Amino acid sequence: METIDFLSFEVSPAYLEWVREAISQDASGTVQESMTDANAVDILTVLYELNTEESKYILKLLDKEKAADVIVEIEEEDQTAFLRNFAPAELANFIDYLDSDDGADILNRLPIQTREEVIDRMQNAERARHVKDLIRYEEDRAGGLMAKELIKVDINWTILQCIEEIRRQAEKVDKLYSVYVVNDKNQLLGKVSLKRIILSQDQTRIADIYDSEIISVPTFMEEEEIAEIMQKYDLEVIPVVDVLERLVGRITIDDIVDVITEMAEEERQLMAGISGDVEERSDSVWQLSRARLPWLIIGMLGGLLGARFIGIFEADIALVPAMAFFIPLITATGGNVGIQSSSLVVQSLATSSVFGDQLAKRLVKVLIVALINGLSLGALVLGFNLLFGEELRLAGVVAIALFSVVLLASFMGTLTPLVLNRFGVNPALASGPFITTANDLLGLAVYFSVAHLLYEF
Repeated sequence: METIDFLSFEVSPAYLEWVREAISQDASGTVQESMTDANAVDILTVLYELNTEESKYILKLLDKEKAADVIVEIEEEDQTAFLRNFAPAELANFIDYLDSDDGADILNRLPIQTREEVIDRMQNAERARHVKDLIRYEEDRAGGLMAKELIKVDINWTILQCIEEIRRQAEKVDKLYSVYVVNDKNQLLGKVSLKRIILSQDQTRIADIYDSEIISVPTFMEEEEIAEIMQKYDLEVIPVVDVLERLVGRITIDDIVDVITEMAEEERQLMAGISGDVEERSDSVWQLSRARLPWLIIGMLGGLLGARFIGIFEADIALVPAMAFFIPLITATGGNVGIQSSSLVVQSLATSSVFGDQLAKRLVKVLIVALINGLSLGALVLGFNLLFGEELRLAGVVAIALFSVVLLASFMGTLTPLVLNRFGVNPALASGPFITTANDLLGLAVYFSVAHLLYEF
């Protein structure tokens, strides 16, 4: 068999071709050596270009901790399908090296029988117990997000006892954010910083130096609320307690970033008129159609109503055919202004900053901005039409209608999300086809009403 030359790891077509050749020649030692210092994310980039068997071959060559890091980075919808190619014993080897929350997330996506077999085959008994405890929680609750690995000390301990316990527990914790303080019943009392521990005398009691002001969340709290709390108080980690206030885990910022990303994606899809959960590549044709169709139907009905609405003014258009040229301008501007206004309100609602006194200030600001924008756009379209020889009266109709539409669309875009939020409807929905359709009809009504006044039909 021909000996293959060594090639250092890099994310490139040349390296990818070399890896395939090395695998075909079963040059496992060479491939393993080339990936020794590679980052898990970069290794995953290479794996995405290989087939399933080649990817599985490489994962088995990596040390278990790095292989586990690679698996965690795989996209959720791809991860489940890929892991089905491994036997329960092989999966157990990976889960042994993962944080308990990541291990629980992976197992929750596998069949129940496979899940139980994997836990039974795990070598790390404590990690297996943590994972088994976590899989009973719903994924979108604090219990499903938290990791069991943390560092805690008893309030009655001395600094010397505390340091010894930290040394013992820190071996199981990858990232050390806080040292939690509990009582004899494991109830969370507060936290103590490493700085205070280091600077204190050996016989100082934890009770004398700990900080009792600590924010925690219950196991049943929904992920959206947790994300809001961590954003509001700028937290990197937050402890989780059960109904008896016992410390059961912690949620770190990397878990919440995933939640915030998913929330933003869901909001973006809602604003685009896609209802339901965030679309995934694994969703069926029916699921994708069901998510998109309702608001497309509303948009279509709005278009039909708009067409019928224009038909009412057919006689007016017959008298002044040039009026028809500016209908797209009126409707498009109204829709754009409405979406701009509603997007800002939806963003403010997410941070709870448009209530009480803030609401009145926001409405006044919206009115002033709408006046400035309306006057600017009206003046521009008036000047444009006069420059290109349009009749003064028609130019006036378009300019006045455009100014009025900007004011009304701003008002609608601001008010609609607030009303929907008041009645418990997701306000992001207001920024999709609903706002656009409503402003189309409103814009047409204003346009032809102004024409009636100035042309005296």
